[in-house]
Amino acid sequence: MGANLSGQAGGRSRSYRQMAEINVTPMVDVMLVLLIVFMVTAPLLTAGVPIDLPKSQAKQISDEDNKPIQVNVTKAGKIYIGETEVEMERLVTLLTAMTNNDPERRVFIRGDQKLGYGQVMEVIGAINKGGFRKVALISDPSK
Repeated sequence: MGANLSGQAGGRSRSYRQMAEINVTPMVDVMLVLLIVFMVTAPLLTAGVPIDLPKSQAKQISDEDNKPIQVNVTKAGKIYIGETEVEMERLVTLLTAMTNNDPERRVFIRGDQKLGYGQVMEVIGAINKGGFRKVALISDPSK
């Protein structure tokens, strides 16, 4: 808060009066900092399990399905649905429950590039055997 000095000509008697104006500059500064923080952190929240994807020159998949399910396979061979670790035996059961038994639901598989071909095929085979037909492998576009 600020104060105005108003006094008489002699300057002997002074009275303080509060200003009725709000200084919005600090509030704008805080809001801009929050905006920048959210803009920087939002792209980092897309992938929860860190996986080093292989490079490829395949064209991008069209985004006709708004909510595909991501199955992540790490370098250590652990399987995740989203960010939740699952055992291979429960994978198809959980996918069926998550999709309400809809075999047309798209399933994206993100496999680490250091992972063996057989391990990725084992996951794809289990998902396909469960009745899911729209299974895609995700890779980093090569530059």
